[in-house]
Amino acid sequence: MKSITINGSQRESVGKVSTKALRNAGKVPCVVYGGDKPIHFSADELAFRHLVYTPDVHTVVIALEDGIKVNAILQDIQFHPVNDRILHMDFYQIYDDKEVMMEIPVRIVGNSRGVRNGGVLRVVTRKLRIKALPENLPDFIEADITEMKIGAKMYVTAVQTDDYKILHPDNTVICQIRTSRTAIADLEEEEETDEEGEEGETEAGDVPATETDDVAAVKE
Repeated sequence: MKSITINGSQRESVGKVSTKALRNAGKVPCVVYGGDKPIHFSADELAFRHLVYTPDVHTVVIALEDGIKVNAILQDIQFHPVNDRILHMDFYQIYDDKEVMMEIPVRIVGNSRGVRNGGVLRVVTRKLRIKALPENLPDFIEADITEMKIGAKMYVTAVQTDDYKILHPDNTVICQIRTSRTAIADLEEEEETDEEGEEGETEAGDVPATETDDVAAVKE
């Protein structure tokens, strides 16, 4: 998974007055949990634009004074109810040898046969919560719909790998191909029907001469 570095400064005071002063200065108060003790810091609001305002997910390297660096993931974020500015952010410290839980976006790929035949693709689950070691966290989970027919559903079991564990029931639907008024029969089923018809014609051609043919032969 890609990582973003956030340069910040540790906060000595965490009261309401100092927090308000930080926000007025264009900074965001933050805290990192998961270590020996919480780490309070602040960073410029613009430093979070590639972390917050994107459909992608990233791990974060929080770089503080004195060369202190903390690997973390975004845990929670609070926005202002009116202007949508970031009010506060919570991070969770991660370690190379400890699994972490994270929501990963699902990316639909492929050209579905069902859609080509007039079906409608409906994406039910756009993010999946998984558990994995930090090095095995994917940027996205790929769901290939190429072979899906009209009426087919794709479950989370179809995208499970050994790199991570999906924290959803096995019957959780990722997407499905729904029928529509313009939908036509599946191409493969039509081809199978055509093949059966050709076999029938071949067998008919091997049938012995008819009774009418026998009568004509006697008259001759």
